[in-house]
Amino acid sequence: MKLKYQGTTKVKRAQLQALRRDFEVLHMKMGESVSDYFARKMAIANNMRIHGEKLQDVTIVEKILRSMTAKFDYVVCWIEESHDIDKLSINELQSSLLVREQRINNHESASEEKALKASTNGPVAFEGKGRGQGKGRGRFNSYSRGRARGQGSRFDKSHIECFNCH
Repeated sequence: MKLKYQGTTKVKRAQLQALRRDFEVLHMKMGESVSDYFARKMAIANNMRIHGEKLQDVTIVEKILRSMTAKFDYVVCWIEESHDIDKLSINELQSSLLVREQRINNHESASEEKALKASTNGPVAFEGKGRGQGKGRGRFNSYSRGRARGQGSRFDKSHIECFNCH
């Protein structure tokens, strides 16, 4: 029964080599969550342990820190400086990275929201001349009098908005 499910030593050795390669090559993908990455990494590590590899937690922690995306570079530096990597458990590392990921996502969504708000509520661009150009007085002159611009067309007042009360 044991031979049927685990195979011969040659097959086990080949499977373990493939798992080692997968473990070393595996990196976090852009846009991938910390939870998903840890699940993939731990699945490989657990399979390696099942096949007889004596894999220590510090090896997994170091590999995870090395294979994070550039978005987590400052977090990885902070963890390496503030924690003793030899004593850091996988669960503690995952917790720290999850907290940082939530903060990063909150900051990104807040900045996207501000950018969207600025683009929808921003000042209206006036068609026609910029400041100090042309012969007209102010920006609400009735006719565009520039160099062949507008050819006497009226100024479009449908986009004007009060800057105080909108």
